[in-house]
Amino acid sequence: MTPFTEKVIRIIQSIPEGKVMTYGSIAFAAGSPRGARQVVRILHSMSRKYNLPWHRVVNAKGMISLTEDESNSMQKLQLLGEGVIFDEKHAIDLTRFQFFPDLTD
Repeated sequence: MTPFTEKVIRIIQSIPEGKVMTYGSIAFAAGSPRGARQVVRILHSMSRKYNLPWHRVVNAKGMISLTEDESNSMQKLQLLGEGVIFDEKHAIDLTRFQFFPDLTD
């Protein structure tokens, strides 16, 4: 496993209930500002193995990226259950709900 992948996994595991991060902010925090697509790949391939809170990761607009209705609905229901609020355009206010990990380690 690459150091970037390890960092991404740790960062996603650290997102607290009721908060979200974007693919890009995770990539940036892991040391690769242009690595958002890699974050998508890691989430897709490792969420189950590492019990990642995949539902707490959204796109840069604060929206759910999953297009399949069932997965989209499941992610939204999980976030709503944690107190995350969506606006009328189905977006999350990132100024209120975005998590910023401590990068001092």
